[in-house]
Amino acid sequence: MRALTIAILTAAAVAVTVPAQAQTYDPDYPVCMQVYGRVGYIDCRFTSLPQCKATASGRSAGCIINPYYPNPPAKPAVRRRHH
Repeated sequence: MRALTIAILTAAAVAVTVPAQAQTYDPDYPVCMQVYGRVGYIDCRFTSLPQCKATASGRSAGCIINPYYPNPPAKPAVRRRHH
């Protein structure tokens, strides 16, 4: 009885498991090009919007800011001493 229960639970777990999707955005680059069409994809290998727009020119594509690119660290504020 116990083996049957384990088999049923295992089969149910396999049935509801969804395949994992690879990460679309590369966190190493700040700008991505989204290509539209039958086989659409996102290509994140651009360091600026003008660079991406030059590549996307004449294609069914657009440039977007990478939401997974870490913002550069903020510069520390300069403290001034009052004499």
